Amino acid sequence: MTAPIALSTLAIVLIVVGAVILIMLILGFLGAWARSRRQAPSYDEHVAAADAALEQARAADKGWSREVMEEAARAALDESRPSWTYRELHLVLVDDRPGVHEDRAHFMAVGDDGEARVILARHEDRWVAERVE
Repeated sequence: MTAPIALSTLAIVLIVVGAVILIMLILGFLGAWARSRRQAPSYDEHVAAADAALEQARAADKGWSREVMEEAARAALDESRPSWTYRELHLVLVDDRPGVHEDRAHFMAVGDDGEARVILARHEDRWVAERVE
């Protein structure tokens, strides 16, 4: 004959509290996972918009003329892909290094047939297309 397991009141309370904490932890993880899946489509859009706004602000702070940069990007696209049409042109990266000679700006052109990256380099007071990818 075996003796019944005797548990103190404190042990029972600790087991119940531990079980409640474990259940709350699991439900919290499941809730965060469900929210992440629900917000995933808009998350990428928000990140892209924030990145674009940040790069525009950085470019504006350094005195770079966005209009001049866009003109150089459009000219490079017209020259390298004359028959390709694009709907949007986004500033996606500003690489501002010390001095002027190493400054770079990346634009992304988006069209029905895909995307093209235009990399501009700064030469003195003007922007020149370095390459179109």
